[in-house]
Amino acid sequence: MAQLENIEVIEKRLWKSADTLRANSELASNEYFLPVMGLIFLRHAYSRYLSVKDEIITTLPSRGGKTRELTKEDFSKKSAIYLKPDAQFDALIALTDADNRAEAIINAMDSIEADYTNLRNQLPKQEYNNIPNDVLGMLLRTLNPEELKKATGDIFGRIYEYFLTQFADQGAHDGGEFFTPVSLVQLLVNVIEPDHGKIFDPACGSGGMFVQSAHFMARHAQDPHELTFYGHEKNRVTTRLAKMNLAVHGLEGNVEGGESAITYYNDPHEGLFGTVDYVMANPPFNVDEVDADKIKGDKHRLPFGLPGVNKNKKVSNGNYLWIQYFYSYLNGTGRAGFVMSSQASSAGRDEAKVREQLVKTGDVDIMVDIRSNFFYTRTVPCQLWFLNKNKPAHLKDKVLMLDARNVYRKVTRKIYDFSPEQQQNLTAVVWLYRGEGERFIELVQQYIDKAIFEARYCEFSEELMCNPVPDFIEQLDKLSNAFQPFMDKLEQDGTSVEPYVDFLNAKGTVEGGWSRFQILTNDLQTWWNQNQYNDAANLLDFIDKDVCLKDLAEQSRDLIKEIDLAYKLATRVIELAETNDAKDSKLWDNSILNSRGHGPKKSNLKKSAEEARKLAVEQLKQVRYLYKQAHWLLSRFPEGKLRDVEGLVKLVDIKAIEAADWSLTPGRYVGVAPEEVDENFDFEEALHDIHIELQGLNTESIELAEKIARNFEELGV
Repeated sequence: MAQLENIEVIEKRLWKSADTLRANSELASNEYFLPVMGLIFLRHAYSRYLSVKDEIITTLPSRGGKTRELTKEDFSKKSAIYLKPDAQFDALIALTDADNRAEAIINAMDSIEADYTNLRNQLPKQEYNNIPNDVLGMLLRTLNPEELKKATGDIFGRIYEYFLTQFADQGAHDGGEFFTPVSLVQLLVNVIEPDHGKIFDPACGSGGMFVQSAHFMARHAQDPHELTFYGHEKNRVTTRLAKMNLAVHGLEGNVEGGESAITYYNDPHEGLFGTVDYVMANPPFNVDEVDADKIKGDKHRLPFGLPGVNKNKKVSNGNYLWIQYFYSYLNGTGRAGFVMSSQASSAGRDEAKVREQLVKTGDVDIMVDIRSNFFYTRTVPCQLWFLNKNKPAHLKDKVLMLDARNVYRKVTRKIYDFSPEQQQNLTAVVWLYRGEGERFIELVQQYIDKAIFEARYCEFSEELMCNPVPDFIEQLDKLSNAFQPFMDKLEQDGTSVEPYVDFLNAKGTVEGGWSRFQILTNDLQTWWNQNQYNDAANLLDFIDKDVCLKDLAEQSRDLIKEIDLAYKLATRVIELAETNDAKDSKLWDNSILNSRGHGPKKSNLKKSAEEARKLAVEQLKQVRYLYKQAHWLLSRFPEGKLRDVEGLVKLVDIKAIEAADWSLTPGRYVGVAPEEVDENFDFEEALHDIHIELQGLNTESIELAEKIARNFEELGV
């Protein structure tokens, strides 16, 4: 997949622009999101169309000097949508305010639906009549930024997912219930590893489970079209989103929506029961309005019976209806992974009886505790359940309990997720459980190899096309040369130039630290290439014993501090000079140093040094970060084999589960993680979290101030 270095920035800019335009349409976010997603769908479809068009043309047969015209089938083979001229995004962009943009967009949608029956009556159309013509024009241009016009790969697919996330964060569409956080979906996919056959999601929302399954196949160099997707979604609007989401990623699926797709009462996919290879879902939690009389006879899909009925003849809690559905749809070797309320794993009474029967099958595979704040619209903790009807005999009476509540990344003040490496690390624990120790070793090797790779990139980065640390040192040299004449004069006049002396000392420290860093990097690279580090013990020695990767990680941390200090002292030298009227001296060229002087701007050494500092620091951070990932795994599993780790993981047998009232709550078994020693306290991470907290508080204060102002305005105050 082609990537853009600043894709995150572009995503945020597009979202901000699109959301700003909403104010001009007088539409609520739940009315606005579908037309916006429709335009992103069109833009992405056009990107895919252009990316494969030339390749298709070169293969078209010719006869009598004439080449056959392009057809829908040509593009379907390339997982792209055929677009007639009027449905191509450039044609919509070219429209003026004198044209009826809503009509043109509707016609574009109609032309696509005419060719693709799975999208018929699913794309937004009449909704565009509610958006002013000029706003539509601005929205079209917003979603067509220059840097994305020639982008390849799944860039707009990623943007599509980003917009889904943001709409969910705003509470659009029934409180954002259509969106399951990508972080959780990816972990589900990583554990059940869907690589063939049928995938079923009976509460599919916007189809995120399907898309991430396809991504998993693509990452492993497999064809996503080997997967067949089936889904239920009672909300018809969300069903449309799911079908668009599949189409925008070049996928097809059978998603049923509306009353007939309410899983409790209906099974619209005939012949699917008991045939599914993988079930993935995030069903609604703790539903208590399911009519017991309507479902009590469903012996196939409810093999363990009803989980309790209240006096109103309603199922007391629908969680164990869903769990039984997931289980019953699986074939004899099928796997299921799903999100569930944390209440379900230890629920009592009739729910406990159902859970007991399920555990006794031996098909409960893995339980994972997830902390609160992973969802955009609810703060409660949850759990991931994994079922496996093909567990090996030696694991049939065991369940892997994994408590991941202390594993998270703070995204905003209110939202957490897993970093890609955290996902990999949790998945690696599952590999050890399954006896796949070689995959665990390979992951650690990847971390080490990449850490050394990133260390070498500190000298020259092919990706950034720069020399991160040498460039910063060069900027320090330029600053030093620019400082010297005026600082010498100050010293001759008897003025203290202590900041300048400190700066020179810090500059020397950076140069010395960088030299040591280079030497150790080269040594580690040599040892890593010349020796076989193919078991956990050897890898642990390499990262934590004698002269090791840990030393390089610590040097990177120290060098970051030294770089930051040198830059800080450089700014103090500039402040010292300005305090002593440097701008009036011919020995101080402020236009070069700080762009504050008069005359033409030649450069800005301070700004250049700051930019070089950021690049150097970010590159150096990668070394320590990757070391920490390898250390996290090897410190917990030093032999490369599964073992109980307090506060993280425990392999529990059915007897222990029975003794605990059939509870499947991981935290009940793994214990409490021991407190980390003070020397391992990560100040950088703590400062990062504080920064995020402050950002969140500032944003909330601005939003609150705006709300108060609007309220006063409405009151005429």
